[in-house]
Amino acid sequence: MRKFIVAATLFALPISATWADNYTIDPEHTFPNFTISHVGFSTLHGRFNKSSGKLVLDTAKKTGSVEISIDANSIDTAHAKRDQHLKSPDFFNAGEFPNITFKSTKVTFTGDKITSVDGDLTIMKTTKPVSLAVTSMKCDVNPFSKKYSCGFDANSKIKRSDFGINYGLPAIGDEVTLMLEVEAVKD
Repeated sequence: MRKFIVAATLFALPISATWADNYTIDPEHTFPNFTISHVGFSTLHGRFNKSSGKLVLDTAKKTGSVEISIDANSIDTAHAKRDQHLKSPDFFNAGEFPNITFKSTKVTFTGDKITSVDGDLTIMKTTKPVSLAVTSMKCDVNPFSKKYSCGFDANSKIKRSDFGINYGLPAIGDEVTLMLEVEAVKD
């Protein structure tokens, strides 16, 4: 009987601190977007209106992972004709490659906050390593939904030519600033 009580006590100890928490990205509050030079005259801003993904965090162990899928057909630059061209084989070829994906390979913490996420970005059929700098992060109960959520803002610079998107170079800029504003709800 004593062995049973000891075993039961061990199983009753809080072990959630050693388990990773799983989150589902909230597409209503996630904003993948970008900027690029438009013929040197101005900075073009664009966004993708549909995304999904998963986030895993273990703040006790300082580990985590991120997977995001972005619908290339949801590109929105506030100009329908340009958006159609961006979906074409000249740019994202969204008919053949409907998803842009990011899968983390390393999550770096400083204290309790994530400061960078390294991973593989796939656009069309090309996958390249990308490091996202995390500029803000918060995990807490959302005062509106009452659900535990985590959010972060991250950015990186890439060259679109590295992914085979060469149309309009060099007039249309090669360097693209990617920005991800993500909210995820604990499963």
